[in-house]
Amino acid sequence: MTSQTSVLPQWFKQAVPDKFKIQSMKTSFDSLGIHTVCEYCHCPNIGECWSSGVATFMILGNRCTRNCRFCAIDSGFPSLVNQLEPDHVAKAVKALGLKYVVVTSVTRDDLEDGGSEQFSKTILAIKREVLGIKVEVLVPDFLGNENLIKRVVDVNPDVFGHNLETVERLSSLFRPQADWQRSLNVLKFVKQLNPELLTKSGFMVGLGETTQEIHELMQNLREADCDLLTIGQYLAPSIDSRHLKVSCFVTPNEFDEYKRFGESIGFKNVLSGPLVRSSYLAEQGYQACQEK
Repeated sequence: MTSQTSVLPQWFKQAVPDKFKIQSMKTSFDSLGIHTVCEYCHCPNIGECWSSGVATFMILGNRCTRNCRFCAIDSGFPSLVNQLEPDHVAKAVKALGLKYVVVTSVTRDDLEDGGSEQFSKTILAIKREVLGIKVEVLVPDFLGNENLIKRVVDVNPDVFGHNLETVERLSSLFRPQADWQRSLNVLKFVKQLNPELLTKSGFMVGLGETTQEIHELMQNLREADCDLLTIGQYLAPSIDSRHLKVSCFVTPNEFDEYKRFGESIGFKNVLSGPLVRSSYLAEQGYQACQEK
């Protein structure tokens, strides 16, 4: 590990992206009123992904009802649910020629259904628009409401994702309105509903966790029969006091060790690296599971 510094370690260097492709993607999304997690979460891979014509769609607006201290998305009172959004996302997916797509959302604790109906409609709209496409969802915890979780599972996404984000000891500090055990129970319940459905989770490092805590987190996920895992470096979205600072920068060798450990305890795919995010190379992870 390296201590926090104002300059990122050399392993964060990336190729210069295609700015014309990125502007084209942004124009297309803006014209349809579509949000992407790539933009609103300040994803470090936006240049790479958008240059390749890949994006992660964020439904239910761009304001979150929670105030997690690691997230770049603004919190506050969200907008009304856009009833045309599922069809707009489906059209964008088709226009991009995608065969695999990831859909996530802000957390909408203000809605009676937590946004679960919008997830269902979006999954169905995409599969109706693009035959044979694979849809991965990354959902909030729906406050642990099993009926709302079931609503999403019932429309058959190909991967059901929900992130633990960090080790249990640090969870309440970074996610004050969430609950670590509740998040783990979401993944457990999905497997109870449909043991064949691939489940996925992810977490950040560089927050002050220990290697032992990371191993315990991974073992907890495997006990919940979680199939896919992503591990990436936490980067503070801003210098604002609401965003916690990076505790340390985890080295590529340490990320490799986490990957080896995850594979040794039975994950079907582990994507682990400084720039890894929940939806980064998602299709690759899915395909690895199919091959196994």
